[in-house]
Amino acid sequence: MRWALVKVCLAVTTMVVVAFAVPLGLVIQEMARDRAFSNAERHAAGMGPTLSITTDRDQLTRAVATSEAGGEGRMAVYVPAVDKAPALEIGDRRADAHAVETTRKEGRARTATVDGGFALLQPMALSSTQIAVVEIFVPEGAVSNGVTTAWLVLAGVGVALIIGSVAVADRLGVRMVQPAKRLVGAAQSLGEGKLGARVPEEGPTELRLAAVAFNSMADQVVQLLANERELAADLSHRLRTPLTVLRLNAASLGDGPAAEQTRIAVEKLEREVDTIIRTARDAKPQTAAVGPGAGCDASEVIQERMAFWSALAEDEGREVRVAGVERPVWIPVARPELVASLDALLGNVFRHTREGSAFAVDVHSGEDAVIVLVSDAGAGIADPEAALARGAGSGADGSTGLGLDIVRQLAESTGGDVRIGRSVLGGTEVRIWIQLDGRRPVPGGRGHRGAAVRRRKRAPSLR
Repeated sequence: MRWALVKVCLAVTTMVVVAFAVPLGLVIQEMARDRAFSNAERHAAGMGPTLSITTDRDQLTRAVATSEAGGEGRMAVYVPAVDKAPALEIGDRRADAHAVETTRKEGRARTATVDGGFALLQPMALSSTQIAVVEIFVPEGAVSNGVTTAWLVLAGVGVALIIGSVAVADRLGVRMVQPAKRLVGAAQSLGEGKLGARVPEEGPTELRLAAVAFNSMADQVVQLLANERELAADLSHRLRTPLTVLRLNAASLGDGPAAEQTRIAVEKLEREVDTIIRTARDAKPQTAAVGPGAGCDASEVIQERMAFWSALAEDEGREVRVAGVERPVWIPVARPELVASLDALLGNVFRHTREGSAFAVDVHSGEDAVIVLVSDAGAGIADPEAALARGAGSGADGSTGLGLDIVRQLAESTGGDVRIGRSVLGGTEVRIWIQLDGRRPVPGGRGHRGAAVRRRKRAPSLR
């Protein structure tokens, strides 16, 4: 593209220079010729008063010698015979006798070509029948005086214009080609899997728009890949609940080859699920959006999940308590999301506390918020803030670090948050604050001071 633009500009500029310079040079040449012959006519006209007064040889000789053209040897005067006086020829004649005689007969000026230039023959009337002729020699150099310089100047200007246009075209080509090359390079990098490839939004308008479109496309690709990884991680994490049940049931099978094979298979399946989760855990999860009027009954979901986990709790000798679910509690959260969050928290209780440790789920509903408390009698969490970070607890006791993050995403999707503290049972208490007024989460909303103040002010209204 760059060289094509340079060639086009070179061709166009050359044609423009030729179209203007050649006619201008010819005009200058014609002007120089006209100037030379106009001067010759002026010198010839200067002899008119002298010829009208006298035709004496001596006086005419002095007049020719004192004139500018005569002093330079470029003037001659031809006087015909008058009253028996012989014809006179004064000065250096260059035109032939035929040209002089033709001028006298025709009575009008003419130009004859002579050696070294041109001869201007100007007729002068002496009487009604007698006509003298004044010859002015115009050298070749006078006719072309300044023409060569003019042609050189025009040629220099033309060459300068061509060079300048080529330089400008080259710069414009670079300005167009470089952004295009960067766009090509970024596209190749993105195709090679370098998802951070972006294009500077600079250059001509069209290329800037192309860069904006490419960057937007790349961001969308990254987002789609992140969503896919997120979905794989969250769906895989949901498998932890039935795996936990399966593992506990396998532990109660007793001894024997079949029981041992079942336990080995369960452990292998659990390792594979953990591998999938760890592979995809870097993607930020995204809670499904809930439209106006959508949601679920938190009391119903909690009763259902507690009935499921209570069977396992009974096998392990755990005391279970549920409170606040006597009446419907409607929340703006999709049922599958609440089920996944509760299973993640309760699964953590069974996984990270010793057998026999009690746990409880309490629901507190208010006018604009619902609080769900999941408490246990385990050892607690040493660093609650770090535990809420996605993938923070991965690797510890088979944890993937996604459970609490799924819960946090659910709460923040309503404008609420998640807090971790010490429970009255002596272990961990996870508090899920769910907003009911339809607020959307604020970026970085977890831990915002203003939100915390508002929630403290509303706390007395909860029951």
